[in-house]
Amino acid sequence: MPAWLTTVSVLWIPLWRWGDVNYWLFVCAFFSLFILLFSRPVQRFVLIRLIGAREPTRHESAVLQASWQPIVRRNELSGRRFVLAVVETDALNAFACGGHLVVVSSTAIETLDQEQLSGVLAHELSHHLGLHTVALTVTQWMILPIVVLSRVGMALRSIAETATVTFARRIPLLHALGLFVAAFLHVASWLLMLNVSLATLLGNAVGRSSEYHADRRAAQLGFGNQLLAALRNSLDSESRVARRNVWDRVFASHPPMRLRINKLAAYLRGYHG
Repeated sequence: MPAWLTTVSVLWIPLWRWGDVNYWLFVCAFFSLFILLFSRPVQRFVLIRLIGAREPTRHESAVLQASWQPIVRRNELSGRRFVLAVVETDALNAFACGGHLVVVSSTAIETLDQEQLSGVLAHELSHHLGLHTVALTVTQWMILPIVVLSRVGMALRSIAETATVTFARRIPLLHALGLFVAAFLHVASWLLMLNVSLATLLGNAVGRSSEYHADRRAAQLGFGNQLLAALRNSLDSESRVARRNVWDRVFASHPPMRLRINKLAAYLRGYHG
């Protein structure tokens, strides 16, 4: 929040200088723009492309619908509320995004059987039902201007350094001033990106907890065993890219697959028992 307010203040200054725009009105208006990201048409035609996904082919759509419709029917949900998309990757993966998007990797569609894919889709749907994606979308919206301003600051720092070396080397006062401006821009940009890193770290910690929550909700939706089978199918692929040190685990957005499997299996035994 401090970094975001700083960024918004920088964006507001020109509007205040030449347009006499009220600061808090601008802040509220800028923040509320994230509501557009939850619009289903925006997610279908804009957000899908921003995250590098695409609409499914006719074959992929048939496979997805065969696994998706049992979830919708069993839980009396509106199938039109959500948008299914595909991302081209070799990873066996899926994720929920925004308020409506459920994105599945092309490899998952090709590899998982119908029941396992239903389990994966139920898990991603659970993220939406648990409002996990709302917090993530708001955070990403707040991070975006911070990253842009930080990159602009880094670019201006390079320009300031180049100009100082080229034009002010023989004038001590201008040389010192140029170096000060470059150092200030460097520190300011670094502090902004530090905020982004801390927000990402905190978000990943919350994200790991939300994975367990979504696993349990998928079981409550009636697709726990299907999800468990899909997780076990994915275990081998995770072991090939195992986290090698503590930092890999700290910055990971998902908990270890084996731990998820154990927790879900234990929950299913207690849930059905």
